[in-house]
Amino acid sequence: MKAGDLFKFPDSLPFANEFCVEMAPWEWLPLVRKALSKLPDDVVVSDCPAGLHVEGPVYIHPSVRLPAFGSIQGPAYIAEGCELRPGVFIRGNVIAGAGCVLGNSCEFKNCLLLDRVQVPHFSYVGDSILGNGSHLGAGVVCSNLRLDQTEVQVKLLDGTKCGTGLRKLGAIVGDGAEVGCNAVLNPGSILGPRALVMPSVSFIGTLAGAQVAYTKAPIQTTLRGER
Repeated sequence: MKAGDLFKFPDSLPFANEFCVEMAPWEWLPLVRKALSKLPDDVVVSDCPAGLHVEGPVYIHPSVRLPAFGSIQGPAYIAEGCELRPGVFIRGNVIAGAGCVLGNSCEFKNCLLLDRVQVPHFSYVGDSILGNGSHLGAGVVCSNLRLDQTEVQVKLLDGTKCGTGLRKLGAIVGDGAEVGCNAVLNPGSILGPRALVMPSVSFIGTLAGAQVAYTKAPIQTTLRGER
């Protein structure tokens, strides 16, 4: 599997030389830190709201909509036209392409968001890559650490498992893919372009492009007792 099978690297980000589309997609993750190492040590953010804490090397395009409160820890790069909503927590090594939404009460850590990614409400995105136009519904969690804390492996479409060399790896979400509310993407999950994980699903493995992952269990009902 190649990164180019899942993503097109956008022109909005000045890091194209760092991210080769011939690499395995999980090999992009350590390159986030490398790309951001070229930022100046002290980037001044103009017109920063009083309740928004910014520290470390952080680039924010002047067109970005900033929230009244939140926290941004560098290094981070936020491209043009992004919207940061109240309570956002950017926890270092984050790159966001043009037109992204980094939502209210969402945490982002060591991740690459390509253009027009939407993470609007109450989500965790750690050690993950989200492709162009991808969308996470409210409460989606990109789980990035196995319970036994050993190396994360990815399970490919043919059933083979591949070591990543990474102790922390969340989700790799292809261009145009979507994840429904309160779903969990377990460590090393891969979604192909335009794939869809339905709400409340706990997904692991690789989902082919334009495929839908869902569970279909009947809802049980019973008579409510008297108070």
